Amino acid sequence: MIIDGRAVAAQIRAELLSRTARFFENTGRRPTLAVVLIGDDPASAIYVRNKFKACAEAGIDSFDVRLPATVSTEEAEEEVRRLADKGTVDGILVQLPLPKHLDAERILAAIPTEKDVDGFSAQNIGALALGKRGTVACTPLGVMELLKRYNIGTCGKYAVVVGRSNIVGKPMALLLLNADATVTVCHSRTQNLKEECLKADILVAAAGRAGLITADMVKEGATVIDVGMNRAEGKLCGDVDFENVAKKAAFITPVPGGVGPMTVAMLLVNVCNAAEMRLK
Repeated sequence: MIIDGRAVAAQIRAELLSRTARFFENTGRRPTLAVVLIGDDPASAIYVRNKFKACAEAGIDSFDVRLPATVSTEEAEEEVRRLADKGTVDGILVQLPLPKHLDAERILAAIPTEKDVDGFSAQNIGALALGKRGTVACTPLGVMELLKRYNIGTCGKYAVVVGRSNIVGKPMALLLLNADATVTVCHSRTQNLKEECLKADILVAAAGRAGLITADMVKEGATVIDVGMNRAEGKLCGDVDFENVAKKAAFITPVPGGVGPMTVAMLLVNVCNAAEMRLK
């Protein structure tokens, strides 16, 4: 079965409308997302437009603050702090990647934990590691939501995560571990990648290498989640050889149309959660 991330994301946006309407009734305003966009990277501008469109469909207000590519780290930090002090801003997102001369870690650290809707702060990642409540990175949270809505159990299952990034791989492994899966994390230095992947009941590919996961690396009946976003021969593709792996997998996400739409949907959920928590 092909897991339809677009359809699930649309369901989530529709479900959020009642929450955002209730928030408006209580406060006279809507949950609000502020995006800091630095430089003129065309891909980043498209991503921000897509996020704003999704926000509108879920009843969330959004706006961007555009800074020139020549801005200093200190100036960008100051802009983030200005947004942090605004009582009408519930979530702050700094669109990545940033121009190379900027210290991304310092700029992201200026976002207060309660407004960190990307879930990238040390406090939020620490809460995830400890199994406590916090904001979780949108992409791995979206993967967990897909598993839940397709009734794919994790308890006692063997899960393999290929990739160890702070944004996807590490939080993905922690979420699966917290959901009672037995988790192995593989990466570019793993020597027996094929053997490890073949053990997986749930295989999450998040390495950023087109076609890395081939059919001979997947066991019959596995669930395969492709987080990769690559371009090969001018086409968007994931980390999984979809055509051949789909013949063996019980469930599989396509690229595009799988995990990607869920990343934006879970950002909206995080904004709503942040707004409601601040209201309490």
